[in-house]
This record gives sequence, C-alpha cells and structure tokens, in this order.
Amino acid sequence: MNNRALGGRCCYDGYIMMARTQITLEPEMQRRARQRAADLGCSLAEYIRRLVARDLGGTRPKADISQIFDLGNSGGSDISKHKDQMIGEAIEALRGLKPKHTRRHR
Repeated sequence: MNNRALGGRCCYDGYIMMARTQITLEPEMQRRARQRAADLGCSLAEYIRRLVARDLGGTRPKADISQIFDLGNSGGSDISKHKDQMIGEAIEALRGLKPKHTRRHR
C-alpha cells in the first residue's frame, strides 16, 4: 500500500504513524550524514529524525518497560507448570467429558 492510499500517512514499525518527507542534500553532506548514522548504528532516516526532534525541543519520553510487569497477582499458581493439563481439562469440559486427572488448587 502506498503513501497516497493511506491518506498521506505512513505506518512505521506497525505502531507509530509517520508522514513521509523527502529532502535534498549536497552529495558531501549526504555522505557525511550517512557515515554519522552508521557510526551511531542507525539509519539515515533515524539520524535525521533525532536531529529534528532535538532541534524542536526533544523527543517523547520512552515508555518504561517495567510498567507492563507485575500488573496482576497469580495467587501463587504456576500456570506454566500445568498448562498442558489445564488445556486438556478445558477441552474435555467442552466435550462434556469428565477430566482424567483432578488438579488440587492451592
């Protein structure tokens, strides 16, 4: 799907909507910018995005990944240990069968 089909918007990385922009650089400036981006381990586009963000007053703060951990309390259960048994019991229950093994909950 091209940029026009998206109403002038592009999807970057599946989550961030970006607008496509084209710039013209002198060959030497482009070469140096590509080299600087490579030195930083990023693409030329990412390097330019960082420069623009810095010039405009910074970037959005990055999300703290730790916020997605410890969101709930399992009550001490270990679902990963008993997942096959739990899935089997659920399938048997859907079929109207009596489970072969009865699990004891803590």
